Amino acid sequence: MLNLTRLREARGWSRSELARRAKMTAADVGKIEAGRLRPYDSQLRKLARALGVPPRDANCLLEGAAPDAA
Repeated sequence: MLNLTRLREARGWSRSELARRAKMTAADVGKIEAGRLRPYDSQLRKLARALGVPPRDANCLLEGAAPDAA
């Protein structure tokens, strides 16, 4: 499971809620979580910002390893 999904679920957020907070579509968040869409750097930064992950750790959202700070 991606860190993106773990962090979203840990906050009790739906994909729609994360999408709203990141100013993205819920469909794109779902595709990213499912591995069907590789996000642009700008999308990854938006997701990181919404989840409170430092920008330097944004790529960790797509991995199984925990980011340094969340």
